[in-house]
Amino acid sequence: MKNKAWKVVWNEDTFGTYLYGSKIWFHSREDIEFENELMPPGTVIKEWYSKVNYQMMRTEPSLPIIDGESSYHIQVNMSDFESYLIRMVFYDRYENEAGTLIIREPEMDFKCPLKTYSYRVQLINAGGTKMHFHSFVITEKEG
Repeated sequence: MKNKAWKVVWNEDTFGTYLYGSKIWFHSREDIEFENELMPPGTVIKEWYSKVNYQMMRTEPSLPIIDGESSYHIQVNMSDFESYLIRMVFYDRYENEAGTLIIREPEMDFKCPLKTYSYRVQLINAGGTKMHFHSFVITEKEG
């Protein structure tokens, strides 16, 4: 992924999406409106994966492959970001959790644990009821 940006959007598949009581409008590929008045804080709304079992999930990976030796930058494009947060969960090759990272700002630099083999990105409710999600972009930093 050298010097490239990877834009991740909310696909129309429902795997990894919190659906209970949720209203989701797909206005365009990069404009998803999500509303749920009864969802408690701490609920994972949407989850993206870097590694999947296609036979079980019926979806393909939506995240780029990253390693523990490089530095990265993430930019989250969504409305009402202060009522939501992003959590990155890193796993080793045996699917044991190798670390987590909480992103509370729309832009942030990060470095994942050295033994990272795969990871997930989770959009988590932090007290919001309605938002417009556009995308998030992961870029490998030089040097």
